[in-house]
Amino acid sequence: MKKVLLTGARGFIGAHCLEALLERGFNVHAVSSRGRWNDYREDVEWHHADLHNGEHVLRLMADVKPEYMLHLAWDVTHGVYWSSLENLRWVKSSLGLLHDFIETGGRRAVMAGSCAEYDWGYGYCTENLTPLKPATLYGICKNALHEITAAAGREANLSTAWGRLFFLYGPGEHEDRLVPSVISALLKNEDAFCTHGEQIRDYLYIRDAAAALVALLESEVTGPVNIASGSPVALKNLIMLAGELVGKEGKIRLGAIAAAEDDPSLLLANTERLNREVGWMPRYSMQEGMEETVKWWKAKLKKA
Repeated sequence: MKKVLLTGARGFIGAHCLEALLERGFNVHAVSSRGRWNDYREDVEWHHADLHNGEHVLRLMADVKPEYMLHLAWDVTHGVYWSSLENLRWVKSSLGLLHDFIETGGRRAVMAGSCAEYDWGYGYCTENLTPLKPATLYGICKNALHEITAAAGREANLSTAWGRLFFLYGPGEHEDRLVPSVISALLKNEDAFCTHGEQIRDYLYIRDAAAALVALLESEVTGPVNIASGSPVALKNLIMLAGELVGKEGKIRLGAIAAAEDDPSLLLANTERLNREVGWMPRYSMQEGMEETVKWWKAKLKKA
């Protein structure tokens, strides 16, 4: 059985990757600084480790000796991660993790990148074609880690791929982000204040994103791969769909918030590498993904 080390296993993306990895037949070793996720299935082996602690990482790799690694752990605290100095810390810790993975015989590593690595002035983003010109510390650090990972992989004969994530939504997302903020406000019978919503974005349901990352891990494709839907959606249409599903379209206030001056009008992924080379296509439509998301938030708010 293929043994994989999954970092960030209790995060928004990692939590959904657990199921996707098990479905693909991986022997999953999940890492969390917060320990075991007690309500999760028994066929995941949990490891408590601080990835910023070199001794913890060395001991973890020696104990697990994984063939595969899916590295998702990063500080993405909403509202601060774009400029946080924690980005520097995660570059350093990720490199230590990669080094020890190579030293203990790892065969293939996939790490989570970001659309923030691209020059957003181009709007339509294609791997190895659209210029990389990150405008934030977060994007700069992700891009630097990608370049070092690729170079280290070539030197160490390690197969590596870099999953550039675009915009995700679904169960478990931080409540202050766009989709959950609208849904939760409407479910509480509050007004949902939004920008004009004319911006075109690429949104992918979180379970599809997890499945795409795992498909990339299991493939032999190397280098950067966009993890996205490849389908454009105007934010106002996404917002109004949420309103329709909740039954509170009249509580949506488009144009109540000014859009940021540097907010691009178009940000869309070319997904040809993901679709043709990895051989993966989305399973959920926007309608289905939003229905599942609304259902999850209804249950969560009911428990609160």
